[in-house]
Amino acid sequence: MNNYSLEEHNLAANTIRGLAMDAVQAAESGHPGTPMGLADISVVLWRRYLKHNPQQPDWFDRDRFVLSAGHASMLVYSLLHLSGYDLPLQEIKDFRQWQSNTPGHPENFVTTGIETTTGPLGQGFSNGVGMALAERWLAKRFNRPGHTIIDHHTYVIASDGDVMEGISHEVSSLAGHLGLGKLIVFYDDNKITIDGSTDLTFSEDVAARYDAYRWHTVSIDGHDPQAVIEAIEAARSETERPSLIVCRTHIGYGSPNKQDTASAHGEPLGEEEIKLTKKNLDWPLEKFYVPDKAYSVMAADTAPYDEWQTRWRAYQDAHPDLAARFEQALRGELPDGWQADIPEFEAGKSLATRASSGQVLNAIAPHVPTLLGGSGDLTGSNQTKLKGKDHLTAADFSGRYIHYGVREHGMAGMMNGMALHGGIRPYGGTFLVFSDYMRPSMRLAAMMKLPVIYVFTHDSIGLGEDGPTHQPIEQLMSLRAIPNLTVIRPADANETAVAWQAALENKSGPTALVLTRQGVPTLDRNRYAPADGLRRGAYVLSDADQPQAILLASGSEVQIALEAQQILAEQSVAARVVSMPSWVLFAAQPADYRQQVLPDGITVRVAVEAGTPFGWERFVGQAGTAVGIDRFGTSAPYQRIYEEFGLTGTAVAQAALELIS
Repeated sequence: MNNYSLEEHNLAANTIRGLAMDAVQAAESGHPGTPMGLADISVVLWRRYLKHNPQQPDWFDRDRFVLSAGHASMLVYSLLHLSGYDLPLQEIKDFRQWQSNTPGHPENFVTTGIETTTGPLGQGFSNGVGMALAERWLAKRFNRPGHTIIDHHTYVIASDGDVMEGISHEVSSLAGHLGLGKLIVFYDDNKITIDGSTDLTFSEDVAARYDAYRWHTVSIDGHDPQAVIEAIEAARSETERPSLIVCRTHIGYGSPNKQDTASAHGEPLGEEEIKLTKKNLDWPLEKFYVPDKAYSVMAADTAPYDEWQTRWRAYQDAHPDLAARFEQALRGELPDGWQADIPEFEAGKSLATRASSGQVLNAIAPHVPTLLGGSGDLTGSNQTKLKGKDHLTAADFSGRYIHYGVREHGMAGMMNGMALHGGIRPYGGTFLVFSDYMRPSMRLAAMMKLPVIYVFTHDSIGLGEDGPTHQPIEQLMSLRAIPNLTVIRPADANETAVAWQAALENKSGPTALVLTRQGVPTLDRNRYAPADGLRRGAYVLSDADQPQAILLASGSEVQIALEAQQILAEQSVAARVVSMPSWVLFAAQPADYRQQVLPDGITVRVAVEAGTPFGWERFVGQAGTAVGIDRFGTSAPYQRIYEEFGLTGTAVAQAALELIS
């Protein structure tokens, strides 16, 4: 890319500093200091190296830029505005205001040019690792000799807080292990957090830690443009290891009284200090001042996009089938016939839903080549391995499985990055109780409407002897509370097959499959309603003439509800059994269907689930009750635990009789 003078560099950097100060002051909230400190690094990166096209912001082979330090959002908004994205100056003046395109933290579903939603520290870092992994995996699958269509870098700006957060440790370790050489992270070492100097809490040698992670590291003065250039050149030349560029910067750079202070981090500088800072930077006092020259300095170089278009056309001519598959992958489309080999399970056979999930997954995977999965060191337990498919290694990215190690949170954040990158349908497995470690990333996946799939096994006290530390009680209900997360807890093998189909068809958000460790009987669908009813979230599994009661259940407790139905029938009480694998899918159904399943006229309702009963009142109403667990579990064979905790057909039938009486 063309060189530019130091004078032009300083002009662009000071423009960013001015916009950051003025926007935060106008909003009377925000974080001006970090954008001011990062301006020099960002100008070098965006002006000389970042491959992007504001007129084609979704161009697939663009470099990915992730501001993991999302509190510094005015940095990326200024960069987008100056380089030609659809973000007018008025939007910067409306920073943090109602329905503006410049929210307090970057949101990829609001602002064009934002790659991922950041703010919770460490999340953007993990997304960047996932993006870099996705780039390498797709390049291995689609690039051909003489025809390289996937070749881009992932750049991340991380703060002190990002490298403190545990998730960054998890993903950094794995990124080094896998040798993600096109990942370049700028660590903004400004030595300030909200509470004050990082000396309060932080004394480690970050570069040495990353050396131990098998990263390439270099330390520079982040305000020296030439040093930044040399560091980026060295990082781009290193293809076997990810790179960490430790940038010593000054938060609130240029502010006479607030540079290097905590007050520059999370509050406006104040009108008088802004005036002093602008004078110190030899910058006009005019608010939101942007010289015309700044636009020309920061204008994106679109030549790489034009060159790629030429390469893409040549690729289409040379490899038309591959090109079609590539386009299909980017659209997230499922190939024709992808459901062809999904098994239908024999009635009566007892099978854990984690086991039937593994069989369904392996039936689907050959038809859906974009599926890339893994597990947090529980591959055999989660049944997530693709048979005959190798796992990824630093030397070979041709496999389709990722051994994440004991890094559940990192796994979830990386899956978000893969989904954001495009071309991949990621899934990952662990025990349901460990969803607690993943929750921040799951919440962001739901917010960003990312089609990732979580395989949560060992879903209840049914895991037995491992005891209360591993037996989820409140986790299932807490996941149901996350907006736009589709939680599905299938009752048997055939419901599990439909659940996988529903998960892959869900393109507007994440799906959590909640599966048993213990065997559950495969229901006779000649006697009971078809398993396809799962798609509607809840359905009448077994009905009775003029039912007096409704028994609701999910997962392994559906069998208990059926047992209770039989006990009630022996006492001349007609009961309907409703399998309710997904509250979200049921809530999306038309009101008349929901009324058919749960008629208002039947007020005797009993829900049964091996978890907290909290929340079931939504469906059982004030006249109903829920049989569940309001304490932590215990270590014993699961059959004994179910009996001792009152999760039996007899107990459910008795609860219904008490309501009737």
